[in-house]
Amino acid sequence: MGRELAEAFSAARYVFEEVDEALGMNLSRLVFEGPEDELTLTENAQPALMAMSIAAVRVLETEGGVALPDICRFVAGHSLGEYSALTAAGAIALDEAARVLRARGAAMQRAAPVGDGAMAAVLGLPIDDVVAVAEEARRSGDEALGADHGVCAAANDNAPGQVVISGDAAAVERAVTLAKARGARRAIVLDVSAPFHCSLMRPAADEMAEVLAEVPIAPPLTPVVSNVSARGESDPETLRGLLIEQVTKMVRWRESVEFLRDQGTETLIELGAGRVLTGLVRRIDRDLNGIAVGSPRDVEDVLKTF
Repeated sequence: MGRELAEAFSAARYVFEEVDEALGMNLSRLVFEGPEDELTLTENAQPALMAMSIAAVRVLETEGGVALPDICRFVAGHSLGEYSALTAAGAIALDEAARVLRARGAAMQRAAPVGDGAMAAVLGLPIDDVVAVAEEARRSGDEALGADHGVCAAANDNAPGQVVISGDAAAVERAVTLAKARGARRAIVLDVSAPFHCSLMRPAADEMAEVLAEVPIAPPLTPVVSNVSARGESDPETLRGLLIEQVTKMVRWRESVEFLRDQGTETLIELGAGRVLTGLVRRIDRDLNGIAVGSPRDVEDVLKTF
């Protein structure tokens, strides 16, 4: 990941070097070479994915001579990607973002012991049905446990018919069974290290409140669409509070993209690793144009559109 970009463009290489220095570790080696099982540890993966996104941003700025506010009315990011968006918009410094994301990953991992929590993707049901399934699963466990039988909630509203649930492992397993009975096309438990974006992450949110209290946040050069509010935000203290809430709240990605569309956005450029968000954009509204930029060839192609 990112190796071709760093070899082709000094601007990308400088981003990875700055992140390495900020963290006091050779994260770029993990990004370029692996091993994958070490890179995918959430405390490594979160700053690594941010670095990849900002490397792509810096390359567009230097190679194309474009300033982000001149070409983008809004920036947005999915979960940890919101930190990438804030960094791209100048609200958080790159070195600060790297340190915060490493702390965020570690805090999330500590919040729930491995195996206690789970996440599952539910395909083919609307968000309201998935919310109802999660609530039923939360209340339908062993009667000896009392009224509440664990945590289970919608964690990512990614696109129409694609919702991720999160919570206690047993409750998520019940939700998978209930979703299939309700007509879900597929419902599968995901291979993740922790149950993100649900109330089990409350200890992590408390840790992040302390971490973020020490992080300077400036007004972004262009509004950032928050995962929590699903609208453009520019006030630094509002953004700080929303980042804390984001740890336990659902990622409202579908609504965020719909907000962008309703504001007149026609093209969304995905900056960083992979093309997942570009695919989600197409599922949300096929009239929207999605472009992914993560390789030197992608850079050449997207610069032709400016």
